Amino acid sequence: MEMRPAQKPEARKASGILRCEEIVVDFDGFKALQGMNFTLRQGELRFLIGPNGAGKTTLLDVICGKVKPASGRVLFRGEIDLTKRREHQIARLGIGRKFQAPSIFPSLTVREHLEIAMRQDRGVFATLRAKMTPADEERIAEQLRMIGLEAKAGRKAGSLSHGEKQWLEIGMMLMQEPEVLLLDEPAAGMTDRETEKTGLLLREIARRRSVVVVEHDMEFVRNFASSVTVMHEGRLLAEGSVDEVQRDERVMEVYLGRRRDADAGRSTA
Repeated sequence: MEMRPAQKPEARKASGILRCEEIVVDFDGFKALQGMNFTLRQGELRFLIGPNGAGKTTLLDVICGKVKPASGRVLFRGEIDLTKRREHQIARLGIGRKFQAPSIFPSLTVREHLEIAMRQDRGVFATLRAKMTPADEERIAEQLRMIGLEAKAGRKAGSLSHGEKQWLEIGMMLMQEPEVLLLDEPAAGMTDRETEKTGLLLREIARRRSVVVVEHDMEFVRNFASSVTVMHEGRLLAEGSVDEVQRDERVMEVYLGRRRDADAGRSTA
């Protein structure tokens, strides 16, 4: 096993736990990312926004290893280049990725999902037959409390609401104790109440981990983002607080310009 000296938390926070440098992704001549730069600090809840096609999901795909860039690098903990690792290796290093649609086993209970996630190196049935230790029991109880499904631990996952299924999958990721979570539109399709609860859950998670959220719901972003990165045409357009980003003339032009084009299209239809 490769051993590395521990990095002090202050140094890691200053340099960024995750840093993307000049990332280029080329899909048969179409550059989805064009020299994208991005830095995520320790314990940060970062929202990634931009028009459709800006490259947001592609950036998450590069970080988790699903897509390999044509050039550039992704540094984790300041020294590990993720572009040279496979998806499963990146996951083991501490990068958790959740896609928009929840992926669960409808016939298994909420609690069984967390047991499986905690012992992902075993098969499903081997995990469910294994004896739980008191420490295991406490970890699962704590996670059930965090995701708000303590009262539904014995419920089959297929009977949960859409929002509850999303929280369950987030809980499964947390059982694997990642340092960085990548979430693609976690509040999509949720009720207002579920959306509010999801935002509070993300804030709670960010107390211990770093979180990147791709999101299109600007009200959700305004309510819960501590910092925002705006992408446009595969590049970094602007970064800062929600207020700073909303006042940025380049951001206004990208969003308002698109709105004017849409209005013009309707008027000539």
